[in-house]
Amino acid sequence: MITDAILRYSLGSKPLRIPSAFLYDELGSALFDAITLLPEYPLSRIGLRLLQDSLPELVELASNRVIELGPGSGKLSSVLLSGFAARRQNVEFTAVDISDYALRNCQRALQHIEWVQMQAIHADYITGLRQAVALGKSGERNLVLFLGSNLANFDPYEAAAFLKEMRQVMNEGDALVLAVDLEKDPGALIRAYDDSLGVTAAFNKNVLVRLNRHWQANFPLDAFVHKSLWNADHRRIEMHLFATMDCTVTIPRLQRTLQIRSGESLWTESSYRFSVSEIADWATAARFRIARQWVDPDWPFVQLLLIGR
Repeated sequence: MITDAILRYSLGSKPLRIPSAFLYDELGSALFDAITLLPEYPLSRIGLRLLQDSLPELVELASNRVIELGPGSGKLSSVLLSGFAARRQNVEFTAVDISDYALRNCQRALQHIEWVQMQAIHADYITGLRQAVALGKSGERNLVLFLGSNLANFDPYEAAAFLKEMRQVMNEGDALVLAVDLEKDPGALIRAYDDSLGVTAAFNKNVLVRLNRHWQANFPLDAFVHKSLWNADHRRIEMHLFATMDCTVTIPRLQRTLQIRSGESLWTESSYRFSVSEIADWATAARFRIARQWVDPDWPFVQLLLIGR
């Protein structure tokens, strides 16, 4: 959850930062859904294709409890749950997200699927996963989904630690379907995060709209431009909003005034790229067994089936 304290701390750092979770209010979530349809951004389409390819094996796991962290619009989970429904198999599906808008969209996307009983948990990933696992009966296995390359929002140290946290919450024998975008040509990544239609730019600048609306800030929207950068040293794509002029911005709710120089940036997102081998190492260290993996050769992207040991 984005609190005043978190925002105050981020805007007090150098360079100035805005937490990436701040991108996903109602408008931001809708803009991100549009981004997934852009030709420059194939991640969602490839993730969907790998999930469809693996569907028979995943349905064979025969778990009647599915938990998804960060379901977005529910497009991916609807594919999997439709596979269960085709077998006339009852499924308890729990969606965990920090965005109320995403949870409502997910509910709408899944309401037509028979045999599925859905509940939503508005929380961060680990808190929500803990609550969802606790709802199950003793001996029931969980199938946990972490798709859409959401792991890319963590740096390598955080990603390894996050998988360990997940495993600590999950039961032995529970399965995790993990999808992650891999290292690739930086030029393709920059195009994916700075599309020709300007949808990603609008998505990024919406953080200023949100600050102005809910935190009574006075960011001049036309004084900032979106730019994506590849940081080779850290293997991450970064999204920034660069000031095109000197600005004095007041944020009454935070009791803060920012002096932003022309050329200075607000850093809004980092998306890391990993290799299959390091993800496998993290999973093994977290006490997961790698049961299966699917890799797309055209746009390097991996989906792993991990079983808790």
